[in-house]
Amino acid sequence: MLAAALEHIVKGIVDHPEDVRITASTSPRGDLLEVRVHPDDRGRVIGRGGRTAKALRTLVAALADGRRVRVDVADD
Repeated sequence: MLAAALEHIVKGIVDHPEDVRITASTSPRGDLLEVRVHPDDRGRVIGRGGRTAKALRTLVAALADGRRVRVDVADD
């Protein structure tokens, strides 16, 4: 559910929603959601000073209901 919610939000931010990919994996430290977007949209997802990325992480943490979830914007 978290990956789908994050994907929906990120698709609303970017200019190329067809290139949005969310990869979910688990580790002993918690869940990891990796966001991949078109190279032109990377700045939109990160935001000025990382504000948008921080807001996405805050939203996912609230939806996670106490579970440890990390959100990373992947560099290709």
